[in-house]
Amino acid sequence: MKDALCIENVCLFHDGAKLLDLNLDIQPGEVLTVMGPSGSGKSSLLNLISGFLPPSFSFTGRVVLDGVDITQADPADRKVGLMFQDPLLFPHLSVEDNLMFGLPATGSKEERCAKVRAALDAVNMVELGHRDPLTLSGGQQSRIALLRVLLSEPKALLLDEPFSALDSGLRGKVRDFVFNQAKAKKLPTILVTHDQLDADHSGGKIITL
Repeated sequence: MKDALCIENVCLFHDGAKLLDLNLDIQPGEVLTVMGPSGSGKSSLLNLISGFLPPSFSFTGRVVLDGVDITQADPADRKVGLMFQDPLLFPHLSVEDNLMFGLPATGSKEERCAKVRAALDAVNMVELGHRDPLTLSGGQQSRIALLRVLLSEPKALLLDEPFSALDSGLRGKVRDFVFNQAKAKKLPTILVTHDQLDADHSGGKIITL
C-alpha cells in the first residue's frame, strides 16, 4: 500500500516466548498509539521496524513501507525516523550542525545550510541556530530533535515515549508540535507511551499489548 506503513502478520518472540501478534496498516499522517506494561514488546516493535532488534528476539511476518518490503533491509536504508525520550543531540555541535547531521548527503554546503535555516525559520527558532544544544530548554531540545529526524526525509516516524521527560507545562506543547509535523508531512507514525493523554491527543487508533 503506497505511502503506508504495513505490519503484515508479524509475530514477535523473546527467547521463544511470543510477545505480540499484529497485522495492521498505518496510513500517511495517521498516528497509531501502542500502550501496555513494561516488557510487553512496545519498544521491541519499534526496534523490529527500524532494524535494531537484539539477537535474543525473533519474528515472523514482514514490514512494508511505501510499497517496499523493508523487513531485512539495512537500518540505514529503511527511511524510518526515530525519536526517543532523550533528544540525543550532539553536545559538541551547534544546533545548526546537529540539524546538518540529519540531512541526506546531497547538494552543496550552501544548499544544505539553507535547508537547515528554512526548517528553523518554519518553527520560529532560527535565532537558536548558533546555540550549544545543552543551553536550550527541554522543549526546545525536543523540537530540534524532531527537526533533525524530519530533515533526514523519513517515510515513517517512530516515537518511543518522546514526551515522558518533559514537565506537564511543556509536554502538551511539544506533543502538539510533533503530531502536527507528522500529519503535515503525511508520515505514518507509531507512538509508544504509558500516558493516556498522549494517546488521546494522537487522534488515531490505540492498541494495548
